[in-house]
Amino acid sequence: MPRLLCLALLLGLVGCGQSDPPAPTSEAPASNVPTWAADAVFYQLFPERFRNGDTSNDPTWASLETPVEGRVPDTWAVSPWTGDWYARATWETTRGDDFYEDGVFDRRYGGDLQGVIDKLDYLADLGINTIYFNPVFYARSLHKYDGNTFHHVDPHFGPDPEGDFALMATETSDPATWHMTAADQLFFDMVGEAHARGIRIVIDGVWNHTGRDFFAFENLRELQAESPYAEWYIVETYDDPATEENEFTYEGWWGFDTLPVFADTEDGNDLHPGPKKYIFDATARWMDPNGDGDPSDGIDGWRLDVANEVPVPFWTDWNAHVRSVNPEAYTITEIWEEAGDFIREGGFSATMNYHGFAYPVKGFLVDGTLSPSAFAEDLNTRREHYPEPVQQALQNLVDSHDTDRIASMIVNAGRFEYEAPDRFDYDWGGRVSPRGGLDYDVRAPNDAERDLQKLVALMQMTYVGAPMIYYGTEAGMWGADDPDDRKPMVWDDLTYDAECADPLGRERACDAVAFDADLYSFYQEVIALRNDNPALRRGEFEVLLADDERDILAFARSMEDAQHIVVFNRSDETHSVRVDKPSAGAYSLTFTTADEPTRVEDDESGLMLELPARAGVVISRGDES
Repeated sequence: MPRLLCLALLLGLVGCGQSDPPAPTSEAPASNVPTWAADAVFYQLFPERFRNGDTSNDPTWASLETPVEGRVPDTWAVSPWTGDWYARATWETTRGDDFYEDGVFDRRYGGDLQGVIDKLDYLADLGINTIYFNPVFYARSLHKYDGNTFHHVDPHFGPDPEGDFALMATETSDPATWHMTAADQLFFDMVGEAHARGIRIVIDGVWNHTGRDFFAFENLRELQAESPYAEWYIVETYDDPATEENEFTYEGWWGFDTLPVFADTEDGNDLHPGPKKYIFDATARWMDPNGDGDPSDGIDGWRLDVANEVPVPFWTDWNAHVRSVNPEAYTITEIWEEAGDFIREGGFSATMNYHGFAYPVKGFLVDGTLSPSAFAEDLNTRREHYPEPVQQALQNLVDSHDTDRIASMIVNAGRFEYEAPDRFDYDWGGRVSPRGGLDYDVRAPNDAERDLQKLVALMQMTYVGAPMIYYGTEAGMWGADDPDDRKPMVWDDLTYDAECADPLGRERACDAVAFDADLYSFYQEVIALRNDNPALRRGEFEVLLADDERDILAFARSMEDAQHIVVFNRSDETHSVRVDKPSAGAYSLTFTTADEPTRVEDDESGLMLELPARAGVVISRGDES
């Protein structure tokens, strides 16, 4: 799986038209899809790279994964938020000349929960209504998929790291020993602030492996076979105290000993009862922190990392447990291929829609290698793997922490030979980054490329499913795959160094780095288009036109008396096109991605459009309010 490959490589060796979250229902819904999921507009963020709201809790040299002399010099310091991403600090250059191998993964920028709280109004104004957090659990890495606990927020995200670590040191797997740390409390304060703005919170769960400093594994390393957690992991050999050599070996995820894997039951049909109970207890804590039976003070859902590496019966039980706490909770798998059976058998709400959305969208709108007719057929085929409620809840993303950013996908479109047609070269192999020496272009996008980005955003907001924006996409950020997709967020109140350095030492023109107010306004408008029109969230979908010769696609979203015709011109030329009206009535232009005028003429049977190059429009009939 690409995300697995990304992490494996990383180790070297995730206010318009909003409403308050609904009160929990007393009965479980007919399916595992919560009533709000079809109306969600997701925003994914890394707390460490989003906003540094409290410099007093910044990470320290000792908090890093490998803070040893020679690996990370003691001259290490928090990296400047506004610096040139490819410029290297002295502590990095003393380790070597390779940008990707000699320092970038040990950078920390100090982002924290206070920074998220400070920018909730920014997100509300953007129009999103659900935040998906990459892991917030305590871990030493920047990505935090190597959790050292699953029931605590990383202390460096909160106001009192030293005090939090002292409390955590007294705990076991028994919830009766657990404390509410200062970072935990700030997280739940943030949940309350988000809910007050009509924003729900979904967090990342990683239930198949831990970090080596996870409390159970740390105890196992110390006590070996005598540890009460000995059966939680897959131990291959214990250390022989009679020898100087440490013979302790165990199974690590993808072979990495930094990520010890939880054991399954003997028959392989479930997670071992020890970690399973712990995960269930931690799950309830995040969803109902005060345990009073009212989950309104907890999170609203989960994104489950590498879900297919945990037995399905575990997921069946876990999803039932989640909905016993909050029947309106949303649970989403990280599956990169078709996931219909896995969702149904495991009891999930939906999946990250790489297979059914990101792949074909890249083929059609980004690379231009998939024709409109093939794209339309592909969308229908892939969507039909899921029942209708799941279709509306699928997370329609185009980029994430596991891919290059959409702007850079477009900059590098069509540069390479295709080896996996089903994926339309999406996140394929080493072709999504300069890492490893590939001639991947790290420059900023030009105006024509931004036009295509706007088409992608329009597709996200008008197609069946719940769209997700990766942090900074709306602000103009670009970047190759991990780690370049995890640059610090670009804010309008900060002044950034131009990006002039190159990771491979190539000559390049400097690119100015600044918050793109015009692009942000566009995202506000296209999100408002979705939020203000229920038919774009829950309506029927019908393809009206697929013109392969001129690269034009048109489809309708219809619900009751409201109907929206969405038309895309992927070509580099202006075209006049006729679209048959699916029903009678007067239609008018309600949205366009183009800066120049778009002509629309309505007669009794059809619509005549003059559509600029790389432009999309929405033409509407009926009143939705």
